[in-house]
Amino acid sequence: MTTNNSMVRVENLVKHFPISQGVIFQRQVGAVKAVDNISFDIKEGETLGLVGESGCGKSTTGRTILQLHEPTDGKVYFENKDLTTMGESNLRKLRRDMQIIFQDPYASLNPRMTIGDIIREPLDIHKIGTSKERLERVQELLNLVRLNPFFIKRYPHEFSGGQRQRIGVARALALNPRFIVCDEPISALDVSVQAQVVNLLEELQEKFELTYLFIAHDLSMVRHISNRIAVMYLGKLVELADKEELFYNKMHPYSIALLSAVPIPDPIKERQRKRIILEGDVPSPANPPSGCHFHTRCPIAKERCKIEDPPFEEKEPGHWVACHFSKTAQEQMI
Repeated sequence: MTTNNSMVRVENLVKHFPISQGVIFQRQVGAVKAVDNISFDIKEGETLGLVGESGCGKSTTGRTILQLHEPTDGKVYFENKDLTTMGESNLRKLRRDMQIIFQDPYASLNPRMTIGDIIREPLDIHKIGTSKERLERVQELLNLVRLNPFFIKRYPHEFSGGQRQRIGVARALALNPRFIVCDEPISALDVSVQAQVVNLLEELQEKFELTYLFIAHDLSMVRHISNRIAVMYLGKLVELADKEELFYNKMHPYSIALLSAVPIPDPIKERQRKRIILEGDVPSPANPPSGCHFHTRCPIAKERCKIEDPPFEEKEPGHWVACHFSKTAQEQMI
């Protein structure tokens, strides 16, 4: 799966959160398997979209890549440097190249700090430039995200949701990073504002040659901004392919069901197509099903799916799928 021009490489990444019992003497009685043995790479200059239902482990994947969560197992490489074994001082230096845009623009900005202080904070932490140079950099960043540089003395509550997310983008760009995790940056925004933020991210990517991991629910928006798309279900990757390949030649039953919900802007085609409704609820990541995690909701599941966990294999060039019956899934479901 890896290539020579991969900026980020994830190998067998696992992140489990312990479940403890007891008031005084706590003991671990289980674990929430948020990310369960996934592997993929992100090429330099591309946008990899990561989609899936709420609670499937998308945000945890992004944060574990950046080492905001310590991995339970597996490796994360950034430009062939293993982040999981790197010391704190070396990792701190490397964080200048890796940043994150958080999901909630209302919770991710400190309400007691002015936006000038918020954007300048990374520069202060890494001791970049003089006080005057930092001020100039903050004003430059506000111009970049199309906010008035004279707003630096204002507080977050004085801005709309879309403006706050632009402030979050400016903060992420402060250190001239090369890789940014966009953790559902548009899900808390109005539809009209979503397009503005996505267009801004695309412009910044082209201007600064950025690499994105774009996490989202909105499949049409992910298709618009991404080069490749990875589909996640209950802590595991089930499909990974070029965006057009995924939309027109989807092989995993979950991807087929997920993409059947994407609206088509043609009323005739919209009425004619088959909408696939999955039965049942998503199982708990604290107690995932045996075998294939999707078999409890899969319309084409067989006995083998309950016992044997399908490997994540390259079924066609560049098209990775984790399903025993991927070759016939479309025929049986559509």
